[in-house]
This record gives sequence, structure tokens and C-alpha cells, in this order.
Amino acid sequence: MNKYAKSIGGFILEILKIAVISLAIIVPVRYFLIQPFFVRGDSMEPNFSDREYLIIDEISYRFKEPERGEIIVFKYPKDPDQYYIKRIMGLPGERIFIEDGELKVYNQEYPEGMEIDESTYLPLSPPTPGDVDIILGENEYFMMGDNRRASSDSRSWGPVNEKDFIGRTWLRLWPMNKAMAFELPDYTYLEN
Repeated sequence: MNKYAKSIGGFILEILKIAVISLAIIVPVRYFLIQPFFVRGDSMEPNFSDREYLIIDEISYRFKEPERGEIIVFKYPKDPDQYYIKRIMGLPGERIFIEDGELKVYNQEYPEGMEIDESTYLPLSPPTPGDVDIILGENEYFMMGDNRRASSDSRSWGPVNEKDFIGRTWLRLWPMNKAMAFELPDYTYLEN
């Protein structure tokens, strides 16, 4: 075998090593830690628009409980092959009451009920259509889109079980001019 054939064989071997090492790193990250997600539709406007590219954190909920205000990607309860993106508005054990355009949450801390001030991410504070009165069970979450008038969410198909959560929205990468990391809203609760 000549030197030329040995150098080509060595080159191919090096490429294979790099490919195997890359796959050993990328595959676990992609399937167990983070996942890409494209937004489809306008149910989360004005905060998320159609065709935005997001990175979803899949590992957080192995170490902490989901919190009100987090934006979650989950399997649609009526068709697990579809994925939805919505905001957590109700936590397990809480009573969610929507009437006359107002969302109220009842829990141990606020037995008389509270309104949630969403003005930090919904600047126009549109009324929330629909009439709902539901008590969430163990591991159940009430999910709502930010575009309250155009969102199919827990108001129409009920709560989402935590087992259907894929992960929380962590980063927006596209479009570049809107790239950012997402943090939990700082809620002000308005007691009744």
C-alpha cells in the first residue's frame, strides 16, 4: 500500500472518529436536555409569532415543579402527536374561575380568590373570553395562550397533565432581532 492510500485511510478514520464523538455528544443533548421547536399559529401573540424558532429546556422539570407563568410545550391532550405551546395559568389543586372577561385563581394562599396582573407580558390586558369554573387535580395544569381571543387552550379542552409536558421555553433563536432568553414573569396578585 502506498503512502497516498495510507493518508486517505487515516483521514477517513479521523472523520469517522469525529462523527462518532459528535453523535455521542449531540444525541443525548438533543433527546434528553434541549429540543428545537417551531411556533405555528398566532395563539401566543404578542409574545410569540408564527415560524419563530425556540429552544425547549426538557430537563428542568426533573428537578423542580412547573410554575405559573412559564411557557410550556406539551402534547395536545386530544391528539398526543401534536405539540402546543401555552402559558401555565393554574397549578394543581387550584380553582380556576373565568367570568365576565376576568381570570381568578383560588388556592390555599388566596382562599378568597385573586386576579393575576399579566400586564408585564400582555400590555393591552385583553379580557379573557369564556366561562370556566374548574378545580385542578393532582399533576393538572390550566394552560392558556397569550392571544386570549384566538387561542384553543384549557378553556375549551380542559387541563393538561404534567406527564404530557415536553419542556419549558428557554430561548428564542429566530428571528435574530427577537432572540432572547425567557424568564418567569414577576406577578402582582390583585386580591378580591
